[in-house]
Amino acid sequence: MKRRRFLQRISSILAVLGITEAEWLTFGNRYYQALAQSSPRKLGLLIGINQYPENPALSGCLTDVELQRELLIHRFGFQGSDILTLTEEEASREFIQAAFLDHLGKQAKPSDVIVFHFSGYGSRVKLETSPERMQNALVPAANGSKDPQDEKIVNYILEETLLLLLRSLPTDRVTAVLDTSYYAPSTVLGLKIRALQESVEAKLAAEELDLLKQLKTQKLPSTPIVLAATSNPKQSAREGLFSGFSAGLFTYALTQYLWEFTPATTIQVALSHVENSLSKLASKQQPTLLSNQKNQYITSLLPAEFSADVENLSPKREEALNTLPSLVGKGTEGLGFPDEVKNHLLPHSSIGAEGAVSAIEEDGKTVHLWLGGLPPQVLLYYGVNSRFTLATTEQLVLRSRTGLTAKAQISKIDITTPLQVGQLVQEAVRVLPRNINLTIALDTGLERIERVDATSAFAAFSRVSTVVVGEKPADYLFAKLQQTPSRYGLFSLGGELIPNTTGEVGEAVKLTVQRLAPKLSTLLAAKLWRLTENQGSSRLALKATLEIISDTSPSVVMQRETVRTFKTETSIKKSVETRLIASLPTPIVPIGSRMQYRVENQSDRRVYLILLGLNNNHTAIAFYSWETLQEPNTADTKPLLKEAVIAPGETLTLPQTNAASAWVISGPAFFYEQQLIFSTAPFSETLAALNTAKYSTAEQGPIGPLLNSLDVAQALLQDLHNASALKTEMNGTATDSYILDVNNWASFSFNFQVM
Repeated sequence: MKRRRFLQRISSILAVLGITEAEWLTFGNRYYQALAQSSPRKLGLLIGINQYPENPALSGCLTDVELQRELLIHRFGFQGSDILTLTEEEASREFIQAAFLDHLGKQAKPSDVIVFHFSGYGSRVKLETSPERMQNALVPAANGSKDPQDEKIVNYILEETLLLLLRSLPTDRVTAVLDTSYYAPSTVLGLKIRALQESVEAKLAAEELDLLKQLKTQKLPSTPIVLAATSNPKQSAREGLFSGFSAGLFTYALTQYLWEFTPATTIQVALSHVENSLSKLASKQQPTLLSNQKNQYITSLLPAEFSADVENLSPKREEALNTLPSLVGKGTEGLGFPDEVKNHLLPHSSIGAEGAVSAIEEDGKTVHLWLGGLPPQVLLYYGVNSRFTLATTEQLVLRSRTGLTAKAQISKIDITTPLQVGQLVQEAVRVLPRNINLTIALDTGLERIERVDATSAFAAFSRVSTVVVGEKPADYLFAKLQQTPSRYGLFSLGGELIPNTTGEVGEAVKLTVQRLAPKLSTLLAAKLWRLTENQGSSRLALKATLEIISDTSPSVVMQRETVRTFKTETSIKKSVETRLIASLPTPIVPIGSRMQYRVENQSDRRVYLILLGLNNNHTAIAFYSWETLQEPNTADTKPLLKEAVIAPGETLTLPQTNAASAWVISGPAFFYEQQLIFSTAPFSETLAALNTAKYSTAEQGPIGPLLNSLDVAQALLQDLHNASALKTEMNGTATDSYILDVNNWASFSFNFQVM
């Protein structure tokens, strides 16, 4: 369809949308002004829709647009005038396609960078030309028919049409992000999903079909990178409720990663980090790369017998995992890393950040901050008096925060360099409250009396609070199982039942809640140690590699390293082996594998370490560095824990590589979540807490059950607080808060699946 035809149709829909001609001209000027700017340029088209007239409203799509816009401007050097946003009623099919053709197609040149983003509903629809299958489609605003005589017409944009539009752009540096999904389950538990039920009777508008037909006849030069929120047709893109705002889980995790880290050279590595973040946000979404070249890329890394299974790697994952390390020594030549999966977005600063200065008040000492780079699980508890460092080394002290925005003051009276809007800010001191609770959301599917009983039962536990689902941020969901007769159980916010948390059939709410007591303590402990994660902001030079031990050489499962150290420029370059492993879905570890961590201390200080975690049953585990002492005047021996410490420049394997201390993965299949935490000071209180639990001789392995998980987690935070040199300077804050200094601690998260 010609661009002129689109523009001719715009005037006919202005009245329907309630937009005057003057408003449309103002809207148009937002991107026509960019025409005068010279190329190369960076162009963005960002679309977000919360309000759908005939469907339940979404909550986080406008925040997604804001997250992307702030990222592109402050982290990737886009000009605000080159980013066009279409939100709510502006984001009709006609407006989206007209803006696409004018703002992107008309302006872009071969050297330009383009970013397209869509947040909103998706659905599925049949084409009359191929009625045997359903097609994925994006749902714009005002998606219903304008023809009262044909109510079956929908103004959807086919995913196929969008991909062809992206390919039609005259530059090969195109990235698209689709935070939507297409399959809507009949029942939804937990977080909102971005998918509408498909309609077998729906018909696409004739204009959409005309455009699709025309695009199919054209020679399309571009090969865009298209990042999708889900990899499986039946996975749902979800949005979460955070500290004062809602957002798409995929968009938030992706933009937060891009703030803190210099983007990896390949998209697969970035997506592996994003998937790890999504798992912490209670979503099993597996983001993916929508590209014809994706399969070619993965296939080129696998033996021929695996190639046919590339879309369903699960049955072959164990063999694939064992095969990949044999390719590592060959280097990148000949491995087929196509340009199509390399990152097109390069930041204008190679150093990551937690946010940027968005405004400066008249006094020159008070600034407004955008904090899109803070880990989502940390943001809710990020306290007053936390500190950030500017590139000029001055520190900003946090005074207040609302959602992703905050106010801060310069810590020094005399400023050598004036503050500027756009300056990046990096975390220096993290202040966390000591009175953090576990929050349980009560599902709206519970009857009123059931919610009253559940509220009363949970209130009997210290440090556990309840909210109604969707009203405030929560950690877990209490609901009925979808079966008859029903039972009560504890779920993740993504709607997955937590093993061993269900009551008996016909059991009262209070009895089910009461039996959750040990589980709630464990889940709160895990919440506390997750708040220590700071791979992006730590100033300790550390690297940790999770490996499978074999008779030949260890194979890498995943790797984590700090990036803001004196080795920044080299540390951001990921090894070939790490890239290969990360190109697969969630790392898979075969049952029976012997595992170890290889930890490298690249700093000039000795560091101490603690390992804590959860398995699939949400049972707490810990690493125990046992030593055996002989009892005085007897032949008896007594096992005691000792500090695990790494000298500067040294490498430690954890556990030590010998048969007596082997860490062997046993069945059945489950997910592992582990947190590896480092400090420049001994973990005295943590070890004392670990020593208080009573273990049998059989349980004295290197990694075993953690019986008093909450006591250990609180002791851990106290040890990190004690390691901070600033705690005496911030005495007023220290009484009711933990003060964590990025120069003294680092914390890495590892997630993998056992099968």
